[in-house]
Amino acid sequence: MLIRMVLAIKEVALQRHLEQRFSHADIQVECLGRVRTPWQKVVQSCGDIIVISEELIPRPVDSGILMLNNLPENPTTVILHHTDSAEEHAQIMAAGADVVLYSGISLKNLAEAMESILESRRQFRTLDQFDRKRRVQPKLSDFGSTSEVMQIFMNQVEQVASSDSMLLLLGETGVGKEHLAKAIHTESARSAGPFVAVNTAALPEQLLESELFGHTRGAFTGATRSRRGAFEQAHGGTIFLDEIGEMPLHLQSKLLRVLQDFEIRPVGGEKPIWVDVRVVAATNRDLEDEVGQGNFRKDLYYRLSVVTLTIPPLRYHREDIPTLARRYINYYLHKIGCDVSRISEPAMQALCRYDWPGNVRELMNVVERSMLLCRTDEISLLDLPDSFRRGTSPEGRLLPAGDDELLTWKGKSLPEVQGEMMEKVERLYIAMVLREAGGRVAVAAGMAGIHPRGLYNKMKRLGLRKEDFKK
Repeated sequence: MLIRMVLAIKEVALQRHLEQRFSHADIQVECLGRVRTPWQKVVQSCGDIIVISEELIPRPVDSGILMLNNLPENPTTVILHHTDSAEEHAQIMAAGADVVLYSGISLKNLAEAMESILESRRQFRTLDQFDRKRRVQPKLSDFGSTSEVMQIFMNQVEQVASSDSMLLLLGETGVGKEHLAKAIHTESARSAGPFVAVNTAALPEQLLESELFGHTRGAFTGATRSRRGAFEQAHGGTIFLDEIGEMPLHLQSKLLRVLQDFEIRPVGGEKPIWVDVRVVAATNRDLEDEVGQGNFRKDLYYRLSVVTLTIPPLRYHREDIPTLARRYINYYLHKIGCDVSRISEPAMQALCRYDWPGNVRELMNVVERSMLLCRTDEISLLDLPDSFRRGTSPEGRLLPAGDDELLTWKGKSLPEVQGEMMEKVERLYIAMVLREAGGRVAVAAGMAGIHPRGLYNKMKRLGLRKEDFKK
C-alpha cells in the first residue's frame, strides 16, 4: 500500500521542504497547512502519517490528539512544537502523540527523523500483513493431486506464478479461484506485499468505482472523508478482481486505462496516483461469449488474458475426492470441536460418484454438515445429504437403488416418506427450470407457473442458488 503523509505545518518553507523531500513513488504527500480549516481537512484525510503543528490542533490538545489516534487508519502522529522544551514535549507524548519534534531543528535533522518514522511505519505494515498471512497460509501445494489433469494444470501455474504478468483465472463456481490467486501471490516475489480481493459482483454499481479507485472527501453526497481504493491498498502486492465478467461497461473502460498506465484517479480527484500491482482476475463466465454479446469489452479481455488458466472442475479429477474429504475432516475437527475423524467406505463411494456442481466449495460444505450431524466418530452414508443416496448427482434416481438404501425409510411413516419424495420431486423440477432459464428466477418462475417470490423462497428452502444455473 502507498503511504500517505499529511502535512499541516504553519511554516510554509518547512512544509515545502518536506513535500519535495518525500514526494516519490511509494509516498503520497498532501499539504494542508495553508488551507482554510486545516484541522477539519486533517481529520477527513486518510493519512498514515500526520505531521501537524501544535498550534493547529484545537484546544484542549489532549482531545485533539485522541481524535487523531482514533481515526480508522491508526495514523502515526508527529507533532511539531514551537519550543524546545523537554517538559512540554513529554506532556504532549503523554497525551498520546507518537513523536514530538521541535519545529526549529535543522532541515537535515528533521528529514532524518521523518525517514526513521517512515521506516517504522513500513515495518508496522509488514508485521500486520505477516500476522494475517500466518492465519491463512495458502500455497500451491494445496492443489497437489494424483490426477493427470490437475498435474498438467499445476505445471502451468508453477510456470507463471513467479512472473509479474496479469492472470485470468477461469472455472466453475466453487473450484477455488480466490484460493489459487492467494497461493500464486504467496509464491511470487510480491509475497511481502498485500493481497487485496474485490468481488466486482457483490457491490452496487455506484459504489464499485469508489471501492476500486478510492474517492476524495466531498466527491459525492456522504463522502465526508477521503478513502483509499483497492488498487492503492494493493500497492506493492496483488489485487484479485473476482467475477470480472459482472463489471459494468463504463467501469471496464476505466479499468482498461488503469491496466495500461497503472495510474488511478480517485473519484473526485484531480491528480493521478501511480500504483505498482499485479492484477489477477477471475470469472465463471465465458468471456469470449460475453464479448460477442457486447457485455464485455474486447480490448479489456485481451489485456486481462495475457495468461489464462482454467481450473478443472472436481468431477474431472474424482481421484482427489478421498484425499480432499479427509483433509477437510481434519480441518473441521478442530474448528467445530467434534470427535469425527473418519468416513465410512460406502459414504466415500457416494462422494466419489457425485457430480459436484458446486465443486470443492460444495465438498467442504458437505463434509462440515455431515460432521455436525454425525453421532459417532465415523461419517456414514446416512449422515450425507439425500442427493448422495439417490445416485451420482442432485438430478439422480428418485427411488432407492437397493435394499441397503431402502433402510433409510425404515421407522418412518408413509406421510413422512411421501413428504420426502415430494421434496425431492420439487427440487428436481425447480433445478430443471432454473437450468433451462439460465439461472434467471423470473423466467424460471414463469415456466413453473408460480410467482418469482414464491420460487425464490422454495430455492432458499431447498438450497438452490441461481448462480449455479447461469449459462
